[in-house]
Amino acid sequence: MKKIYSLIFIFSILYTFESSAQTDSLHLNINQATELLIANNYDLLVGNQQVNIAEADVITARLFENPELSYENLLYNHETKKFLQTSYAYGQYAGSISQLFKLAGKRNKNIALAKTGVQLAQFQYFDLMRSLRFELRDTFYKIYFAQNSVSVIEQQIASSEALQKVYEAQLNQGNIALKDLMRIKSLVIGLKSELTSALNDLEDDYRDIKLLMGISANTPIKLMVDKSDLDNKALQNLSYAKLLDSAIQNRADLKLAQSNVRYNEHNLQLQKAMAIPDVQLNLSYDLKGNYPEKYLGIGISVPIPLFNRNQGEIKKAKFSIDEANSLLKKQSLQLELEVSNSLKTAVRNENMAKEIDETFSENFNRLINGLIKNFRERNISLIEFLDLYESYKETTLQINQLKYQRLSAREEINFVTGSNIFK
Repeated sequence: MKKIYSLIFIFSILYTFESSAQTDSLHLNINQATELLIANNYDLLVGNQQVNIAEADVITARLFENPELSYENLLYNHETKKFLQTSYAYGQYAGSISQLFKLAGKRNKNIALAKTGVQLAQFQYFDLMRSLRFELRDTFYKIYFAQNSVSVIEQQIASSEALQKVYEAQLNQGNIALKDLMRIKSLVIGLKSELTSALNDLEDDYRDIKLLMGISANTPIKLMVDKSDLDNKALQNLSYAKLLDSAIQNRADLKLAQSNVRYNEHNLQLQKAMAIPDVQLNLSYDLKGNYPEKYLGIGISVPIPLFNRNQGEIKKAKFSIDEANSLLKKQSLQLELEVSNSLKTAVRNENMAKEIDETFSENFNRLINGLIKNFRERNISLIEFLDLYESYKETTLQINQLKYQRLSAREEINFVTGSNIFK
């Protein structure tokens, strides 16, 4: 039995042991990760280029139509048998210059439409940043607490494997029953399966957060969370009305829906203006092909809006306004529901978090030590000991999950209000 007692002592040491091995990792806190997102995220870089493209459309809208120059020359004079003659006696040429003038304020309406297009691109960019920021910070906390849970499972695997070895030795000596060893082996297999699943999920989360921050796959990162980030975030003076007002003021997707209405209204004005014909002025000169010779003339051309008065595009623009207004109403309702739901979720998670005893781990460590003593003295059975140890692991994992959900709910409040209430 001395070997069993020695193993139990090793078991207690392994339980409290934490690896101190360090690697050359990129250490990041939540704010540093957010800065990397803004600087390196490829979706944001693409979104910024979309804004630049929209701004270039404004430059195009400001431009006037180019004048059109035409020239015609006699190619071959069959009388003189010469090419491209331009003299008065034997040649002939004609030229003209024309300029299109847009009426009904088409140019200004095009400029207004393009400027609204810039606003749309900007709000799309800001809304994308809002979504990616939430995804980054939520994934950050998810990884942090998942890593803590992985550490708990790894510690229990190490302790269980150590206990398995001594039980294998004791089985060979005939001191214990096979069923006790199989109980421990089943526990180890279950823990390793659970660890594999947790590590797979964690690896996926690391992949996602590296992509968000634009970090290469071969760069190891270590996420750090200050205790103040976990504790100093009380839900104070937060009401539905206050959060809703913040959302209305700051949500880029709501502003995007509002701008979409204005964009379609500007488009309707433009399409109505397109029904009014433009005027083209023309100045021409003809050496001998007109009367009198050396003819200098001025002309004007205007399309007659007899059949095409842009009726189809005008009707489409009106329907687009109705569609945009419907989408705006939907967005407003969705915003209200999201704010209400996020506040209720945050309060619920906050109340649950308050019930967590922060001294749980310390108390349970003392309890485990007491269990080891009782197990050594054979006051409790192996099954009782392992069941209690399993309950400790499950409770620790649940606490980590609750802590993550608490911070995730706070980040969701930031997300639905479009602000940084919780920094």
